[in-house]
Amino acid sequence: MKRKYFGTDGVRGKVGEKITPEFALKLGWAAGKVLAAHNKNSKVLIGKDTRISCYMLESALEAGFAAAGVASFLTGPMPTPAISYLTRTFRMDAGVVISASHNPYYDNGIKFFNANGTKLPDEIELEIERYLEMPLECVDNVSLGRAKRVVDAVGRYIEFCKASFSTHFSLKGLKLVVDCSNGATYHIAPSVFQELGADVIAIANQPNGININDHCGSTHLDLLIKKVKESEADLGIAFDGDGDRVMMVTSQGEVVDGDQILYILATYEKETGKLGDRGVVGTLMSNNGLVAALDKLNVPFERAAVGDRYVLQKLLDKNWYLGGENSGHILHLNKNQTGDGIIASLAVLRALTYFNKTLEQAILEVPLFPQVLINVRIDELEDNVVNKESVQDLIKNLEQTLTPEKGRVLLRASGTEPIIRVMVEHPNKDKATEAAELIVTEIKKYKR
Repeated sequence: MKRKYFGTDGVRGKVGEKITPEFALKLGWAAGKVLAAHNKNSKVLIGKDTRISCYMLESALEAGFAAAGVASFLTGPMPTPAISYLTRTFRMDAGVVISASHNPYYDNGIKFFNANGTKLPDEIELEIERYLEMPLECVDNVSLGRAKRVVDAVGRYIEFCKASFSTHFSLKGLKLVVDCSNGATYHIAPSVFQELGADVIAIANQPNGININDHCGSTHLDLLIKKVKESEADLGIAFDGDGDRVMMVTSQGEVVDGDQILYILATYEKETGKLGDRGVVGTLMSNNGLVAALDKLNVPFERAAVGDRYVLQKLLDKNWYLGGENSGHILHLNKNQTGDGIIASLAVLRALTYFNKTLEQAILEVPLFPQVLINVRIDELEDNVVNKESVQDLIKNLEQTLTPEKGRVLLRASGTEPIIRVMVEHPNKDKATEAAELIVTEIKKYKR
């Protein structure tokens, strides 16, 4: 059955259009009804990023849960992976994060974790959607859910992050620039690295409600690159708005993406005997350069559909623990149950310390093929434009030309934004760019 409201990462859209107080109220009630059906004394943990609309949506969600008889525990601004962790450690029945991740401030979203701190299965999301179509009915007064602020959430998560970094290692002598994207890591990430001994220069750590992801963070690295070079730092680390993605920058300003991070982590896990015969899960977007580098390590690799929920499912199916996306979603299931930018960056720093390498030296072993990615807005196009005969014919022709030269083409609709992503990968960047532009030109012929 097709989902009406949920995408690949919860419900997301523009505030005031798809995401409204009325919808958040109803969604909280619907999710609360599903929880209450399994446990009449259900408790839910609610966290958020730093968008100005989070205050409004938090209140509406809390009211919805209360109307369903579910108690809410509010953490304030917290990274998405922190809510995953705290949902487990507080023995909550569910966790909720109000965030639109790397999107601009005027978007927002709501995503859920189950009691184990992992994404909800499809059948539970469909059950919530079924209640969304029903009239809201409030429980009797004595059964209304209560709300409470959690005062020690930040400190607990900081200690959890630090505990993932072995006490045998230290970050002393390392100068880091940490870009918090004016998002949910602003009051956490700098403290984690400082308390482990690093000299930290924090940037984009002054959120005002509307500057989240605004020319900063993991999707806008120019600010970080500039600061790393100016301050002669050893490397830079950038998170997205809700802290589940990480990208890195070398001392010379070279971008290190999720594929390269995965390789560094796989190398460490292999060298220390932890990986065994297990492999790494990537996605359809993962670079063939990563595949080739892992093959040299004799580490198996498998692709999942794009989206960390699909990477997670593939990891669970294979009984593996390391996977991720080139966008910086890194899953290290031995450390947390969801993508965690801080945990992943600490794991990279631990690997660098273990091998006594700089970040520049570590990525020399994983040369990536050029990838050209162009986004085309869906709302400008006819429905199902991806399946148009002329578009499919063009892709087939390009694949016949590019594949023998180790190139590939990927065309897909985003699960979190109203765009079609056109990706072409090829050892020759000019050829990749030419092919991507041909596809975009063909798609735009179907503008409404």
